[in-house]
Amino acid sequence: MTAAYRAAVVDLDGTVLSGESLLPGAADGLRALRDRVERILFVTNNPTRSPEAYAEHLRDMGVEATPDEILTSCDATIAYLRAHHADDALFAIAEESVTSQFENANLDLVEDPTASDAVVVGYDRGFGYDDMTAAIRAFDAGATGFVGTDPDHTVPSPDGPVPGSGALVHAVSGVVDRDPDAILGKPSAETADIALDRLGVNPGACLMVGDRLNTDVAFGDAVGMTTVLVRTGIATDADLADSDVAPDYVLDGLRDIAAVLSD
Repeated sequence: MTAAYRAAVVDLDGTVLSGESLLPGAADGLRALRDRVERILFVTNNPTRSPEAYAEHLRDMGVEATPDEILTSCDATIAYLRAHHADDALFAIAEESVTSQFENANLDLVEDPTASDAVVVGYDRGFGYDDMTAAIRAFDAGATGFVGTDPDHTVPSPDGPVPGSGALVHAVSGVVDRDPDAILGKPSAETADIALDRLGVNPGACLMVGDRLNTDVAFGDAVGMTTVLVRTGIATDADLADSDVAPDYVLDGLRDIAAVLSD
């Protein structure tokens, strides 16, 4: 009997994209999904690109996508900050591609860490010693909030994994000797709530397709989605053998998704 999936949550980096390029067969896999489900939502832990920019990039490569079909970890972080730190002064440790989205959301960013109420950490290729020192100064001066954009310690690239936002969040957590109040993106409950609200369907009728066990598969598993791991990104067979979470399906790539849809 064929499962009646109504929606699909699809990761981007490592599942649809490798760096700036489309993974082989990804466009065919997405077309197969669109033929069978009512809604697709791309959910990514990459905070550096806005939904508008992601949609434009995907369309340039021949993949159908609109901004409201894309949920980034930066979107989820903005929603969390609006809910919990709406009137707070925020010190952001992140590169301009992230902080510009905070500014466009009218969040109150400050350059002086000692004048902040909360510290937000995200992706930053220029991260270093001075940033960790600034975080210490912020909390020593009375900042109480600590938020990370996403938990990814590494992210896929054409040349292999490179450090991600989660590595920076972990470094800051170590020097200030406290855990973040929240880390957004997958597999956070806050991000799952936003995704399910946008899709408007029961999670039992949703597929979750991604390349990571501890974020993508854990995200879908936590809310009752059918989970699909693809081997085009971070997770290896060794990771799969050692994982506390097990996907319902394992595919070589998104191009093979028709096998799940016809199962």
